[in-house]
Amino acid sequence: MSTDAVSAVINVDIEGPKISKHVYGHFAEHLGRCIYGGFYVGEDSDIPNVRGIRLDVVEALRALDIPNLRWPGGCFADEYHWMDGIGPKEDRAVMVNTHWGGVEENNHFGTHEFMDLCELLETEPYISGNVGSGTVREMSEWVEYITREGDSPMARLRKQNGREEPWKVKFWGLGNETWGCGGNMTAEQYAMDARKYATYCRNYGDNKLYRIAAGAADADYGWTETLMKQLSHLGCQRVERPLYQALSIHYYTIAGDWNDKGAATVFTDDEYYTTMLKANRTDELLTGHANVMDLYDPKKEIGIVMDEWGTWWNVEPGTNPGFLYQQNTMRDALVASLHFDIFHKHADRLIMANIAQTVNVLQAMILTDPDSGALVLTPTYHVFQMNKGHQDAASLRVDTPAGVPTREVDGKELATVSVSASRKDGRLLVSLSNLDAGAAQDVEIDLRGGGLGDLESLILTADTLQSHNTPEQLEAVAPQKHDGVTLDGSKLRVHLPAHSFVTVAGALA
Repeated sequence: MSTDAVSAVINVDIEGPKISKHVYGHFAEHLGRCIYGGFYVGEDSDIPNVRGIRLDVVEALRALDIPNLRWPGGCFADEYHWMDGIGPKEDRAVMVNTHWGGVEENNHFGTHEFMDLCELLETEPYISGNVGSGTVREMSEWVEYITREGDSPMARLRKQNGREEPWKVKFWGLGNETWGCGGNMTAEQYAMDARKYATYCRNYGDNKLYRIAAGAADADYGWTETLMKQLSHLGCQRVERPLYQALSIHYYTIAGDWNDKGAATVFTDDEYYTTMLKANRTDELLTGHANVMDLYDPKKEIGIVMDEWGTWWNVEPGTNPGFLYQQNTMRDALVASLHFDIFHKHADRLIMANIAQTVNVLQAMILTDPDSGALVLTPTYHVFQMNKGHQDAASLRVDTPAGVPTREVDGKELATVSVSASRKDGRLLVSLSNLDAGAAQDVEIDLRGGGLGDLESLILTADTLQSHNTPEQLEAVAPQKHDGVTLDGSKLRVHLPAHSFVTVAGALA
């Protein structure tokens, strides 16, 4: 242990807000090979499947304790008409996916298939409804079709299509990116639509909806204020309050700009540090939106849902530009680990986050090879796996009295060590990221208010930041047992090699 170790303090007996398991959520859009060729291969495929759903993908995601899955978009949600995706597959309408590659969508993967997937995953569905090109009636009937028991027109239709009992679906999105691909609306226009759609998305039986209004892009705090003002106004009227229970936020991390976002596997150290600086901006954005919400909702009854986040690079050479297929390196893993530390910090307001996307699109958990059928677990997958003990755990504050090392990046300071911690079921989990591309860091944590034993530590790192997994090298970046951890009384000492992510877990005494 070096003498200039980063000093941190964790009071393990003082619990903070619970870290919602749903901040470890996922996203599956009808985009590229996320659904078809990713989750869904069809019943006639040689790849092992259950009713067309790929089994190895299901098994890999269940190992993450995946808490929720958002579907069918994304931009696709606002051109998706759910009745086209029910009934016999041969009778389903064909449409053109205008947002993503202009390919034909045969609607073979629809409501029943998605709910089947969620049951296999043992996860909660999050359905994003069509506000952009749909109608209030269309979305209202979708809620009825899925969740109403007994006798009604939509319940009878569901039964005719083979599902007798209703499903439980709590999370419903009232449109997607309504400031852009979901309608190009102003905040005021959308606020009026949101109150209508929320009103007609009904609770049936004991299925209580958690309605998520389509919120801002990046730092559009005015959009958030418009929606919060509306809720404040409606509180004086005889309406269900609140009409919606959360606002969404979208933010992507890129190294360049939207015309040239940078390559996934070929980048310089400078581009790496710019990426980490932009990823760290998530803290600023969540703080800014939460500050606006606090003015109208000091009791924090309305949640934030960051239902699209992650890296967005130029597509891999030779692939369809509309399919958003990119590789996933050690750099992506550190973007994810940094995001989770930030999410844990905002546990008082952030109730859900969904990485974009789960399979074969953007910062994916899983890549499937279209030729060999091989399944590749990405470095980002392993961050989710190493961190899953934080789900529904009590957050613990991490203090660094002397500060942490920083690096100047693009005229701003970037902290190169990030730490978060939680406790659950008598166990402590500490996550540590070293963002320094070339130098190791040491961290000494003073654990106060309880002892620690039965230590287990894992490390995720690689020879280079560009390292990634392929069908030929499935474990170029994979977790390993970490021996660079010692405990001396209440002092936990952790060695962090360059560009590494480490977790330390132990039993609290």
